[in-house]
Amino acid sequence: MRKLITEVAGVVEAPASRVWDALAEELLPDGRRSGRFTVEDAPGHTSTVEVAGHTIAIQGGWWYRGEWSVEPHPQGALLVHRVFNVAQWLRWAVPLANRFFAGFAETTRKAFTELLTNVGRRARATTRPA
Repeated sequence: MRKLITEVAGVVEAPASRVWDALAEELLPDGRRSGRFTVEDAPGHTSTVEVAGHTIAIQGGWWYRGEWSVEPHPQGALLVHRVFNVAQWLRWAVPLANRFFAGFAETTRKAFTELLTNVGRRARATTRPA
């Protein structure tokens, strides 16, 4: 069970396949491009990564799941990032806990804008918020 917390999107003016490759290079620097595996994303902290189709999901901690997907768009490709609450216990506490992290939505947008810029650079394409 998961609940959408926030969603951001941007357009990359390049074919979806090229945008997918650029996104995978940004988020999966070790070269793995399919399946389910675990990564150490900080000292002492691991996350589960799932790659299927043109979607990369990273799940870690007690509540967090981030999904990035590339979809066709009339001007190239649409890059979408969604953050979900996937807590199995204390699910009700996630929104409360996030209030203590003032600016969570803004921080997510800022990080996405940076990722969108990097994906555009790798894909040699113009980007813009959707």
